[in-house]
Amino acid sequence: MIVLGRAAAYAALFIGLVLVFLPAQVLSWSGVTPPAGRGLPQAAGFVMGALGGALALWCVATFALVGKGTPAPFDPPRRLVMRGPYRIVRNPMYLGAVFALAGAALYYESWPLVGYTALFLLATHLFVVWYEEPTLRRTFGQEYDAYCRRVRRWWPTRDGGAR
Repeated sequence: MIVLGRAAAYAALFIGLVLVFLPAQVLSWSGVTPPAGRGLPQAAGFVMGALGGALALWCVATFALVGKGTPAPFDPPRRLVMRGPYRIVRNPMYLGAVFALAGAALYYESWPLVGYTALFLLATHLFVVWYEEPTLRRTFGQEYDAYCRRVRRWWPTRDGGAR
């Protein structure tokens, strides 16, 4: 149960900072205001953002329940997580965050938020390649190497990793 509390705290910090506070700052700095009406972009953005947020939360729960840890580098999983959404793509939590941010950009029809989303994706990619993957390779060795051969980094694997 303690691991679920740690995971919830991490999720609140990650979601609060990266998916709520910083995008709100981008919107404020760029002068973007809430849309006057609710049209197709707002409906599509809401659905996309909700699905992205749900995917990110599913990933946090999977880390806690399967990996016995959190996605935070200072409290990593004790086991390699290859279940749930991690069965079809290696970085579904980051993809969920990107979808949530892109949904917000669509909802607000905000190009500055599109830029923030692109910057987030670039920073995440660099973090994954330069820190996360080498750390996982050192920690989990051949098990992680085999996982990397079965499941792609960013593009979902159609057959659930059974290539």
